[in-house]
Amino acid sequence: MPLGKTVGRAVKHTAIIALGLLMLYPVLWLISSSFKPNTLIFSDTSLWPKEWTFEHYRNGWKGLQGVSFGRFFANSAFISLMSVLGNVVTCSLAAFAFARLEFRLKKIWFGLMLVTIMLPYHVTLVPQYVMYNKFEWINTYLPLIVPKWLAHDSFFILLMVQFIRGIPKELDESATIDGCGQAQIYWRLIVPLLLPALITTSIFTFIWTWDDFFSQMIYLNKIDLFTVQLGIRSLFDPSGESDWGALLAMSVLSLAPVMIIFFAFQRLILEGIATTGLK
Repeated sequence: MPLGKTVGRAVKHTAIIALGLLMLYPVLWLISSSFKPNTLIFSDTSLWPKEWTFEHYRNGWKGLQGVSFGRFFANSAFISLMSVLGNVVTCSLAAFAFARLEFRLKKIWFGLMLVTIMLPYHVTLVPQYVMYNKFEWINTYLPLIVPKWLAHDSFFILLMVQFIRGIPKELDESATIDGCGQAQIYWRLIVPLLLPALITTSIFTFIWTWDDFFSQMIYLNKIDLFTVQLGIRSLFDPSGESDWGALLAMSVLSLAPVMIIFFAFQRLILEGIATTGLK
C-alpha cells in the first residue's frame, strides 16, 4: 500500500477515535463521578476517582418521601411495556389497512396520517391536556398509555406500510384462494413476515418512552406514580442543596435498561430500518 495512503488512513482513524472519545467524555464523567465523594465531583475532572465510594447508590436508591427508586423503575417499566404492546398491535393493524385494504378516502386518510408526523407535539399539548383533564385522567398512566393503543405514532405506521408494500400481493391472493379472510391474512401471513419492523418498533418505542420526561412531568404529580426520569428530577434542588452524588448514581442506573436493549438488539434495529427502505 502506498505510504501516502497509509498515512491518510491513520490520520482519519485517529481523528475518528479522538472525536468518539470527545463525545463519550460526558457519559464517562457521569459514571466516574457517581463513585466520587461529593467534595470531589466538581473539583476533580479526571475519569478515574481518587477516592471511591458506593454511598451515592445506597442513598439514591432510598428515593424520596418513603418511595424508593425501585418503585420508580417499576412504574417506568410498566408504562414502557404497555406502550410497546399498544404500538405493535395497533400500528401494525393500521399499516395493514393502508397497505392492503381498499376503503373510501384511503389516500386522504393516509395523507392526513403523514401530516401528523410533521406536527410538533407541543402544538397538541394544551388541547390534549384539557381533554384528559375532563376525562379525569390526570395523575394516572392513561394519558401515557391509551394513545399508544389508538395507533398514535404515525412514524411506526409509515415504517410498517413500507415493509408490507414489499411483500408480494400474490401471497395474499394465494391465501384468499385457500379460504383465508383478511383477519387470517393479517395474522397468519403478514405478522410473521413483518417481524423485523415489529422488533424495530418495539425497541424504539421502549427507548423513547423510557427516556420521556416532558409528558410524564405534565400528567403525573403524585410521587408514588413517578417514573425514573421524574424521580431523578426530584433529587435536584434549585436552592443548591442537591445530593449530586445520589443524582448522578441514579442517572447511571437509569441508562442501564436503554443501553442493554440497544446493544442487545442493535443488529435487529438496523435490519428492520434497512428492509423498510427508510435507511
